[in-house]
Amino acid sequence: MDENFLLTTETAQHLYHDHAKKMAIIDYHCHLVPQMVAEDHKFRSITEVWLGGDHYKWRAMRTNGVPERYCTGADTSDWEKFEKWAETVPYTFRNPLYHWTHLELRTAFGINKILKPETAREIYDECNEKLQQPGYTARGFMRRYNVETVCTTDDPVDDLRWHKMTRESGFEIKMIPAWRPDKAMAVEVPANFKAYIEKLSEVSGVTISKFSDVIDALRKRHQFFAENGCKLSDHGIEEFYAEDYTDAEIEAIFNKVYSGKELTKEEILKYKSAMLIEFAVMDAESGWAQQFHYGAIRDNNSKMFRQLGPDTGFDSIGEFNTAKAMSKFFNKLNDRDALTKTIIYTLNPCANEVVATMLGNFQDGSTPGKIQFGSGWWFNDQKDGMERQMNALSVLGLLSRFVGMLTDSRSFLSYPRHEYFRRTLCNLLGKDVENGELPASEMPRLEQMVEDICYNNAKNYFNF
Repeated sequence: MDENFLLTTETAQHLYHDHAKKMAIIDYHCHLVPQMVAEDHKFRSITEVWLGGDHYKWRAMRTNGVPERYCTGADTSDWEKFEKWAETVPYTFRNPLYHWTHLELRTAFGINKILKPETAREIYDECNEKLQQPGYTARGFMRRYNVETVCTTDDPVDDLRWHKMTRESGFEIKMIPAWRPDKAMAVEVPANFKAYIEKLSEVSGVTISKFSDVIDALRKRHQFFAENGCKLSDHGIEEFYAEDYTDAEIEAIFNKVYSGKELTKEEILKYKSAMLIEFAVMDAESGWAQQFHYGAIRDNNSKMFRQLGPDTGFDSIGEFNTAKAMSKFFNKLNDRDALTKTIIYTLNPCANEVVATMLGNFQDGSTPGKIQFGSGWWFNDQKDGMERQMNALSVLGLLSRFVGMLTDSRSFLSYPRHEYFRRTLCNLLGKDVENGELPASEMPRLEQMVEDICYNNAKNYFNF
């Protein structure tokens, strides 16, 4: 893993080292804990940074035969967990975890050793020693990786106090909230939905007794987020929802679920369809961008969900026939002149071309790349997945207008994923030049294209 890692041609090396590498990072979708930024969290050990909430690593460890207590257990020490991860690493050849692990060791700690059982203790001790030094805190890592802006993922009921504290502290890196209202349309469990609506009522100051009250309350929170710098929303959905409905139907469905009664599948789909439209209209009115992460089947393992809760490594790629619903949803918004800037992420790479062709249906010339195909997400944010996403976008759209990479991570050591992406991008373009598929005489245009995808496009798209 030398300086030319993944860069297989001289052109790729030039594009990366002289252009991509120098660009600051705009991480417009992540799951960092805002409190940790606000308080400049100091990590007790490399285990906390690496294994504290990393379901990627937990999945690999479980697959390697590591008992759960060494992944998420409270009765094992930081060293014991790290030791089990070190034992797993040699078995991750060809898994992106192998690359990420060593990129993070090199860029965060200056460690170039291979992590394996024989080196585990010295690497563990060296990392922990450095974590006690200045500059190895939450904010320190953000500075180390030349981060300019991060957008966290925040529920409408959040008070955003940590964002405000960070802003008022004078921290030079912007931490902006992003609106994630999934719980406001999660009507599958009536009791949970009612509890959420009651919380929404409390924080918004709106007494909620009917569906229109829900929208009023959400609008107030939407405005509150805008006042705190929010410029984009995000929605985690299984598939796109575009059922036909009437206002009377949605009012009746809300009354039914709010009274504690379970909804039929048809009622659930209609309610979700109505909410997605309402959210999109709010975003369009505010000039925000909206993101849709779709295609995951979550919490497949009921036993482990009961034990550990969500986001613990038991999710997978889903198969959904969603193209018609996606088209219908965007068409409804477009007919109302309420289709704002939009980024679509698919978890299933089989839908890459579906998404890439959907973009072109709703580009309107108002904004370069107004409808975006989001970077390879989750199971696809590795070399192969990113190449497939960029190839589909290149063939069926304009790669030059792509807003680039994001971490989608809870870890302060995940910023090398931007480096990984940038090296992959430069290698793709470099091979095209060396193969005669792109003109070497147009190198200034290629150089600008790289800088735009790595930084400029996102900065302009989100108006940061």
